Amino acid sequence: MAKLTLRVDLAPTGAVGPGKIRLLEFVDEMGSISAAGRAMNMSYRRAWLLIDELNRLFKNPLVATRLGGSAGGGAELTPFGKSLVRHYRDMEIEAHAAVAPHLRAFQIELAAGRPRRSTRKRAADDDDA
Repeated sequence: MAKLTLRVDLAPTGAVGPGKIRLLEFVDEMGSISAAGRAMNMSYRRAWLLIDELNRLFKNPLVATRLGGSAGGGAELTPFGKSLVRHYRDMEIEAHAAVAPHLRAFQIELAAGRPRRSTRKRAADDDDA
């Protein structure tokens, strides 16, 4: 199936795409970086590193954390974090609407069930383009 994936490059410092946005959404839903990481089948360390990268990427943090202890720790999106997720999802909606006819054209032309030509032949064809 043809689909569009949106990634915003913030060169040279980083990028924001569907994985990081989903991680932020899970943090918002679950109130925990470790739970958000588990929901995405990633380690706490990987989730924490991604959140830390995002927090350093922007002037304002996206996620605020609370230390553990008797009351337990946790994490939550800051107002800026919620705004960034909302902007990303709005961009996705607008981009999908803009390219929908083109995606349908790709989908119609997919070679579903047809045998594919060898890689060697395709590489030669690409050189002719």
